[in-house]
Amino acid sequence: MHPLRDVLYAELHSRPFQVIPSPTRISYLAIMVGSEQKNAEHEHFRSLYSYFDGIPPEGDGACFEVDFGNFKIRRDKHLEFTSYMITHTPVDGSIGFFDQNALDCLPINWLSKIPGIVIAAFHVAVEDARTIPELDLALVKSHFEGMRLVGSRPQNGDAQVWTSFQLHSDGCGRFLIYNKNMSDSQLGRMVQRVVEIETYRLMALLALPMARRYSAELVNMDEQLAQITANLSDSTEPLDEQAILGELIDMAAWVEATRAKTSFRFSATKAYHELVLKRLNELKEDEVSGHLTITEFMTRRLTPAVRTCSTVGNHLESLSRRIDRVSDMMRTQVEMSIQSQNQQLLTSMDRRSKIQLAMQHTVEGLSVAAISYYSVGLLKFLIEAVYDKGVNFDKSLVIGLSVPLVVGGVWLATRRIHKRFLLLAKAREEKGE
Repeated sequence: MHPLRDVLYAELHSRPFQVIPSPTRISYLAIMVGSEQKNAEHEHFRSLYSYFDGIPPEGDGACFEVDFGNFKIRRDKHLEFTSYMITHTPVDGSIGFFDQNALDCLPINWLSKIPGIVIAAFHVAVEDARTIPELDLALVKSHFEGMRLVGSRPQNGDAQVWTSFQLHSDGCGRFLIYNKNMSDSQLGRMVQRVVEIETYRLMALLALPMARRYSAELVNMDEQLAQITANLSDSTEPLDEQAILGELIDMAAWVEATRAKTSFRFSATKAYHELVLKRLNELKEDEVSGHLTITEFMTRRLTPAVRTCSTVGNHLESLSRRIDRVSDMMRTQVEMSIQSQNQQLLTSMDRRSKIQLAMQHTVEGLSVAAISYYSVGLLKFLIEAVYDKGVNFDKSLVIGLSVPLVVGGVWLATRRIHKRFLLLAKAREEKGE
């Protein structure tokens, strides 16, 4: 058996759909928890059991669903957030849909100390249209504090959903659902889809302020790069290549830093948007006359925001590639300039080497004359010594005849030494020394 076989089977059932009766009241919290807060959040959840004399679980899991008697709480762990869904069956049906909510079942001290940042908080009121009549539109609107409503009939008309997609006076969103012909299991699945749509659309919109902030900076960066490119292509005067390369390096550093900050957020926005579209398709909505459906509302409001994020992400990628191309062009231009300078330097060195060679030949000639002069002087001492010993010969003639012989000998010796050094240098060059 594969060691992960049991884990793979359990994964399919790690987040079971809830069975939700009608009527019921639901409160939902989605809390963004950082990596350093995850352990603290888990311990805080375990501390909830002590308020109701329960035994907390030892390990942490993807999903916990606990029945505390008068309410149920479900905790789900996701990649970026942890969600709490509290379900409570109302005792007094005469109280307004949102006057009492399921959060009232939780201890205030515990609720206020949950680690993390709340990104989604809303209440869901579920009523049974088979036992009580639906309210007319004016009364429904009063439960949403007079805000404009979005409504539809999901599951091919088996339910009626009303919402405003806005925050109300209690700082939470609101959903009103009438169950017309759905079982508790079907209702649980539909409520889960509605909850996920609201949560995922908020998570998808997290990147929008970031996209708007960097969009204006990208326009300025585009104009700066266009100006640099125009200067490179149109300028007839020498350019400060080092200064231009410095500007390009600063621009490239800013683009890469921005990509590092936005890449994950933009990718997450795309993923959350795809989940929203999938959940909307699963709702199978029918239109309520005169009102936008949830799908229409999301398509008109959420999709443009997601496209804005996608556009800014693509703009960053495009700007990065363009900066690379201009940088390559500048580097090529600098290399060509360096090669031209090297060529001029080599030409100058060649001229200097020819001058040095001419000077060397001159020095060699002078050296031959000097060595010959001193050699003749030494030879003169030798001739005079022989003459003084009584050997009879023409001293002046012998000294005069020795001069060309000495000069020729010195010249031959100098040339031989010169050839020897040339052969030694050539041998070393062939050996690669």
